[in-house]
Amino acid sequence: MEINKNLSEDKMIIALVGRLDTTTAPQLEEAFNGVLDQAKNVELDLKEMDYISSAGLRVILMIQKKVNAAKGGLEVKNVCDTVMEIFDMTGFSDVLTIC
Repeated sequence: MEINKNLSEDKMIIALVGRLDTTTAPQLEEAFNGVLDQAKNVELDLKEMDYISSAGLRVILMIQKKVNAAKGGLEVKNVCDTVMEIFDMTGFSDVLTIC
């Protein structure tokens, strides 16, 4: 997986490319460290992410909790149908702000 971070005004945009699974979830967790020191608002751009496992869901939930604790906002954008189906089945679509 490839993780691209870009600070845009008061928002950190994190674009994910590839699969977010057991192998790559720790990479996202590591990449998120320090993000809230730079921006309280976070956008996860999933345009080029085509798969998510339970380990990936766990990391996204952890990000949501940290952003909430920092009184920031998290938006999830450009979700493909396959990943959206997983978000719907797991209830994540009710927890996340998906644009």
